[in-house]
Order: sequence, then C-alpha cells, then structure tokens
Amino acid sequence: MPPGLWQRCFWWWGLLFWLSFGSSGNVPPTTQPKCTDFQNAGLLRGTNLKVQFLLFTPSVPSCGQLVEESSDIRNSEFNVSLGTKLIIHGFRALGTKPSWIDKFIRALLQATDANVIAVDWVYGSTGNYLFAVENVVKLSLEISRFLSKLLDLGVSESSIHIIGVSLGAHVGGMVGHFYKGQLGRITGLDPAGPEYTRASLEERLDAGDALFVEAIHTDTDYLGIRIPVGHVDYFVNGGQDQPGCPTFLHAGYSYLICDHMRAVHLYISALENSCPLMAFPCASYKAFLAGDCLDCFNPFLLSCPSIGLVELGGVKIEPLPKEVKVYLLTTSRAPYCVHHSLVEFHLKEKRKKDTSIEVTFLSSNITSSVTITMYT
Repeated sequence: MPPGLWQRCFWWWGLLFWLSFGSSGNVPPTTQPKCTDFQNAGLLRGTNLKVQFLLFTPSVPSCGQLVEESSDIRNSEFNVSLGTKLIIHGFRALGTKPSWIDKFIRALLQATDANVIAVDWVYGSTGNYLFAVENVVKLSLEISRFLSKLLDLGVSESSIHIIGVSLGAHVGGMVGHFYKGQLGRITGLDPAGPEYTRASLEERLDAGDALFVEAIHTDTDYLGIRIPVGHVDYFVNGGQDQPGCPTFLHAGYSYLICDHMRAVHLYISALENSCPLMAFPCASYKAFLAGDCLDCFNPFLLSCPSIGLVELGGVKIEPLPKEVKVYLLTTSRAPYCVHHSLVEFHLKEKRKKDTSIEVTFLSSNITSSVTITMYT
C-alpha cells in the first residue's frame, strides 16, 4: 500500500461514521415526519373519493402528516390534549389544491394551539358539480369513521371544530348529524346554495348539527345558500355583492368566485388580525343600513357576535337562539373591518331644498369623511 493511503482510508471511514451516527458517535439523527401534500386530480379524473387526512401541528406547521389509521395518529405529532380543527374544502372545478388552504392552516395554527387536519377530497370534488354533491354522503361517512378513531384515542366530541367551505359546509353538517349534534362547533364559510336551499335538515348544515353552528354568507344570490343554517348567520354586506369584487362578466373566473370566496378570506383575516368583525341582529339588511339596529340586546342581551374563534362567537346567553340573521359591513380588502357609526340630524323645520352636509370622523390613526344629503 503506498505511503499515506492507509491514513486517507481511515479518515474517510471516520467521516462516514460521523455522518451516519452524528457527531457524538452513537446517537442517530432525529427522524423527521414524512410530509404529504394535496392531490391533483386534473379535469377528468375526479371520479373516486381518494380521501386524505393531513395533520398539521404547532410543532410541524408546514408539514402535512398523512394520518389514515389509528397507528398513524398515534405515531404522529397529534396531541390528544389539544382541540382539533378539520378544514373541509368544497367543489374543485379544476381538480387542484385550494389556493387558500396553506394560508388558512398557518393562520389557524398561529391563532390557537390545536391540531389542524385538512381533509383532501380533491378527487371526489372535481369535474362535475352534481357528481361532487353525490359524493357528500360518502365523504361524510369517511370523515365520521376518521373521527371515531380520534374519539377512541381520548379526544372529546366537544373539542372538535369543523370548518367547511361551500359544499364542505354541508359535509360538516352531515358529519355533525351523524354525531347527533354533539360536536363542539361547525363553521360554514358561504355554505353552498345550488342543490341545498330546499334540502332537508339531514342533507344540509343546520343549527342541530353541533353545540354551536355559525355561517358566514357572502354570495347568497349565486353560489351560496340564501337561508340561515346556524345559531348565528352573518350576512356580510347584505350577503350578496362584496366590495372590491368584479361586477362585470369580462372579469372571468374572478367574477364567478370572488363573492363566494370572500367568506374564506374574511375568516383568515379574523384569525390574523385583532380588528373585530362584529355583527348586529336586524330584521333586514335595509333596516340595518337605516340604523334601526344599534345593539345586540334582542336576542343576545348585548353580547354581539363576531367572526373568529372566540367561544360561541362571543354570544353569552343560554340556550342559544337559532337562525339569527346578523349584519355587518366590511371594506374591500384585509383586514376588512369597519366601525359602524350612526349620525342623526334633528331639524327644527322642514328644508325647502336639498341640503348636503359633510361629516368627518377622526380617530388616532385615520381620518375619513362622508357626505350626507337630506332631500326635500
């Protein structure tokens, strides 16, 4: 053997030993969880369900851990002592991962210490909307079976919070129905309207599906459901046209989906910001705009509900009333919140001509003005 060759071989062997077992020489590196992403079904392949349950935890917030069997859950980062939040997306026209899901998961994990499980049913929600509707019962049964595994591990029903988007809201309602309304909370983000406005209570989201059910309505004139479906139903900007969304057909896909998806972005913003999205019960949106509903005394005894994770939406009365319509205004972009103010003018005598009055609102960091016209 040439001089020095033996020494070089010994050095390489030592380096490989160090890389294999760590610098201490006897402790292998910690195994990182395997990360799994949403499936991509494509336009014509969305026929089978192929459900994935992806766990995200505070300790591994950007890594989806595939949990299917009880053994997967036990060997994952799932924490039985924490609450569990399930996110269920809706119809996926193009068979792709929801563009908002990563931001939603991050916002939830930053807002609360919980297990977050994203339900990936892209395959079963793709292509034809009516086929996706037909898959709702099968998906609900799959989710119910998964929840039973969590309950067997010691998770309480009341610690489970389902957040369903569009069609996913009715999936959440059906799952809650299977558990006889004993799940802790269901949040419907613009629950789907087509095929559901005249559906039975067993087929759609309703106030009997959980201990607390809330819904945020942003597109009741097109893709969202028109009727109240929870204990508290937020009709944002009246529940139809949202500020900042396109009003002309040439805007394409954004015109079709912007109002509908505003509920998702409002909820994410409520998780990320301290600015309250508070709402007021009222007989109608018109009465709300007229300033007829200034407090939440009836029926909430002054505990006004707000969008977000606060317990029971901030409502502090028992038993909870059902199907209460509440209204709020928002801006066109995050954080969306506005402060509702009532300005009244009392005139000593009737005006003989139209009169315009400019009112300026002053706060610590913003000044805004509005012109009010009183007509003869």
